[in-house]
Amino acid sequence: MVLLRDPADPKVYWVKRSLKLSFMGGWHAFPGGQRDAGDYEVTILNCDDAEAAAMRACVVREVFEETGVLIARGVERLTADQLSSMRAALADDRVSFAALLERAGLTLDAELLTELPRYVTPPSMPKRFNTFFFAAWLPEGQEAEIIPGELHSGEWLRPREALGKWKRGETLIATPILDVIKALDDRAEGFAERLHLIPQAERDAHQRVELRAGFWVCSLRTPTLPPATHTNCLIVGGDELVVIDPGSPYEEEQQKLDDLLSALLAEGRSVREIIITHLHPDHIGGVNHLARRFNAPVAAHRLTAEAIADTVRVDRLIEDNEVIELPGDPGWRLRALWSPGHARGHLGFYEENSGSLITGDCIVGLGTVVIAPPEGNMVEYLASLRRFLELPRLTALFPAHGPILAEARGKIEEYIRHRGEREAMIVDALARSQAPQTIPEIVRAVYTDVPEAAHRLAEMSVLAHLEKLEAEGRVQRTEVRYALAGHRV
Repeated sequence: MVLLRDPADPKVYWVKRSLKLSFMGGWHAFPGGQRDAGDYEVTILNCDDAEAAAMRACVVREVFEETGVLIARGVERLTADQLSSMRAALADDRVSFAALLERAGLTLDAELLTELPRYVTPPSMPKRFNTFFFAAWLPEGQEAEIIPGELHSGEWLRPREALGKWKRGETLIATPILDVIKALDDRAEGFAERLHLIPQAERDAHQRVELRAGFWVCSLRTPTLPPATHTNCLIVGGDELVVIDPGSPYEEEQQKLDDLLSALLAEGRSVREIIITHLHPDHIGGVNHLARRFNAPVAAHRLTAEAIADTVRVDRLIEDNEVIELPGDPGWRLRALWSPGHARGHLGFYEENSGSLITGDCIVGLGTVVIAPPEGNMVEYLASLRRFLELPRLTALFPAHGPILAEARGKIEEYIRHRGEREAMIVDALARSQAPQTIPEIVRAVYTDVPEAAHRLAEMSVLAHLEKLEAEGRVQRTEVRYALAGHRV
């Protein structure tokens, strides 16, 4: 629901989702939620289609549950205390929404809602929704109030103020939210007409997704490790663009990226260069195609360039701490961070103005990071994570797989804590064993929460932990067996 108030000086209400939510935690959005079976039981005036009526009942119910705002005929007769009691009863499942409305003598009316374009979540996201959008004015005498839980907070603000927060890197918002806020543009007159001009999310092949000012995300299907199915190709900049990790080898996916870049170039932009974060196939599969298609040079770390020299020509080497400046509004400063551990030549990029960290495969939004020796090294990996934590301002993580993460520091700390817990479990397994253990034996003892089909990847991580422990003098090895230092091998 695009909830609006103050027609003479229009403001829109958005909510901040709890950081604890697995899906878009910490993002700003409009209030809303999923349809329930009970929504079909609600009577809707001026709407004869059962499916359309249920969706309108859903959005009114969800807005009431989340904000305490009830958009219904006759609601002006109720006091704030009565609305609060009704909201509590609905939240506690003491009464259905249909029964609640009937008892209060209220009726929902489709004419109180303006239907907006529908949006479908892109295929690369772990959760997908076919989402109806509506707009409505705040009923006179009501106020929005967030009860902390799934939502962290709510805020009224002018659309231009919301765009300013987005441009400064103070918020993450999905494409439909951004499109609506841009359409409102601080004016009351004709807002519904302008909202209806917003194209559908599936409006064309390239799905122009700009999650932060000058940060376009083009998720492309790649031969990556499950559960991930896509690699996020990032396009960053204004008049000059850098393209980071065009990883898909598939023609139809490459065409999506070509279309997006062609649309951006038609606006007078240019591609400065293609950047590779590291050597793995799901990050370089489309580099050669893109370099030829847009006559763009390729840049990477020296160790990556050496490793892929037989397949990809790297034209420029990127040094640790090098700053790539991209002009425009608001301007972008990408600081290269050599971050080995997952791969020896791995680079992350810290955008200093917005506090955005492009993590490559050091941190992912879906699945796990595999540390596979000899390319992977657990000591270096943990050092890279700790280096990320030292950055002065972290507002979002842009990983190569899965969704963008708003809880940046918390996610990095979670990664460090998780690796420490796995290491402690390995040490404990070795301490409890009567004899030196092989890596498969350690995996069976430690990775009880992982399906056996994934044990081969787990063995790589265990090896990386064991190499770290051996370097620290805490574990000793003879051939293929490991024991704690001082124990019989």
